[in-house]
Amino acid sequence: MSTEILGVSPGRIAAMVRRHWYLLSGSWTRVAELIYWPTVQMIMWGFMTQFLAGKTSYVAQAFGVLLSGVMLWDSLFRVQLGVAISFLEEMWSRNLGNLFVSPLRPTEFAASVLLMGLIRTLVGVIPVTLMAWWFFGFSIYSMGLALAGFFLSLTLFGWSLGIAVCGLIMRYGLGAESVAWGSMFLLLPLSAVYYPVSVLPGWLQPIAWSLPPAYVFEGMRSVLIQHVVRYDLLAGAFALNAVYLMIGSAAFMAWFEAARRRGLLLGQGE
Repeated sequence: MSTEILGVSPGRIAAMVRRHWYLLSGSWTRVAELIYWPTVQMIMWGFMTQFLAGKTSYVAQAFGVLLSGVMLWDSLFRVQLGVAISFLEEMWSRNLGNLFVSPLRPTEFAASVLLMGLIRTLVGVIPVTLMAWWFFGFSIYSMGLALAGFFLSLTLFGWSLGIAVCGLIMRYGLGAESVAWGSMFLLLPLSAVYYPVSVLPGWLQPIAWSLPPAYVFEGMRSVLIQHVVRYDLLAGAFALNAVYLMIGSAAFMAWFEAARRRGLLLGQGE
């Protein structure tokens, strides 16, 4: 028997994480895919910003800002996608019904895919940050402890969106799978990754400020350009993340219950 804490079994969560870790580590193509896309983006933007660095003093100052923005945005995308992929692996293998006739609870399943989303992100992003230092002499770790706050905030938002997407696919089937791949890019123009929120039209700015990534990337630019850590922006991001995480979790549970009542859990698959 596994020990439960507040009705949740850490042992069952660990078992699910171990299952997905074996699936990931046993396939070099899956590991290569995690590293490939962030590497491509880092190299492309790195060479572009390196070329522009010699043109004006302003652009030279923006070298690290653009490269940091690329890597932090990719970490956000990888968290959300990693959560969705861990869930889709179960659907593609027609294993979802088997899992939920076991003692595994929906909350434990959700916790396992969230953790796998983080693990997948770290596997893909950490090598890229080291390559950025090797190729371009730029270290994103120069931001110090602020970087940890930025990464944690983006992870929480990626979790929120990722777990909601899992619930949506569970309820509506693999026809909604495209949401897992494209949902984050819908938010890219509003997330202030490469430019400040003030660049957006006035009517879009309140929408941007309702998204945690906008606070993170504004804070990132403050650290890199002004050498000031904006704790107010970090606090705003975490406050919004708490709201979005509750909404995402509630949506997942609601869609899970709807799928269970309609008998959809046993009929999912490729």
